[in-house]
Amino acid sequence: MKFKERKRWLFFGLPFTFTTYSVSEEYITVNSGILHRRENDCYMYKILDTRLCVSLIERIFGLGTVHCFGGDVTDPTLTLKHIRHSKEIKDFILEASEDQRVKKKTLSTLNLSREQEGEGIDYDF
Repeated sequence: MKFKERKRWLFFGLPFTFTTYSVSEEYITVNSGILHRRENDCYMYKILDTRLCVSLIERIFGLGTVHCFGGDVTDPTLTLKHIRHSKEIKDFILEASEDQRVKKKTLSTLNLSREQEGEGIDYDF
């Protein structure tokens, strides 16, 4: 396990929530709930892009929110809210997702342009 973080209250950044995020080289796991537990996994190779959002209040308390965009069926946008070390985690997710796509030999994006450089290929849609 590379990172394990708890969702924190925005006020003072205290970890009094029942949501934990586990980030490894192969997948991200979100565990939430106290009476009704829910576990959600997303494989790294499915994540295409990440975004870091840090509000003024989050900056004051050293927190951030990481959004992961990808091809997961259950959650196309996976959000890791109010976590510490958010910049490092976002960078790790971006690098690990690319490494996993190369390792699994999956196609990350599809670029359909009107003309390829020097080839003059024209697609009719």
